[in-house]
Amino acid sequence: MGTWKILRTRAGGLAAVLAVAATVAACGSSNTTTASSSAAADSSSAGSATSSATASPAAAKGIAVGMAKGSAGVYLTGPSGRALYLWEADAGGKSSCSGACAAAWPPLLTKGTPIAGHGVTAADLGTTMRSDGSRQVTYKGHPLYYFAGDTGAGSTTGQGSDGFGAKWWLVSPAGAAITGGASGASGASGASSSSSSSSGSWS
Repeated sequence: MGTWKILRTRAGGLAAVLAVAATVAACGSSNTTTASSSAAADSSSAGSATSSATASPAAAKGIAVGMAKGSAGVYLTGPSGRALYLWEADAGGKSSCSGACAAAWPPLLTKGTPIAGHGVTAADLGTTMRSDGSRQVTYKGHPLYYFAGDTGAGSTTGQGSDGFGAKWWLVSPAGAAITGGASGASGASGASSSSSSSSGSWS
């Protein structure tokens, strides 16, 4: 009888040990699963953050407007330093220059929000929709244009022109027409066809 009690006691102890071992194993498995799930979530989160960071710079950037100084004073320029003009015939922030006019006076176009360079007021930059659906940069409400007859940065041969029935003027960083230093370009509609072919493409 004593032997039977001893066996029962040992069997009970063994069962208890096995139960404890099973519980420990289950806890360990649970912790491992939780850790794995947590790591997977962290990895997924990191992946999302990376994708987001990568996508952000992909947003289209607008064209930059800067300034330069010449005989007429300080005036606005496009990204490559070419002079920008306003046209007195424009009104209400809308461009009235299209067709042959836009060939001689290519509009400054952008696909994003215009960027203000040194000395240019960002709040004064804007855009207006043209008849062809493109977006033209404006400054203080004036649509901005290049002149096809200008040869490059520093050239302002369009200043004071009366091409297409109204005056063309360089634009000051304050947004006003610079009416001094007119070059006396006549008509300005006689710009060469080779220059006109690059309408709106200068940057």
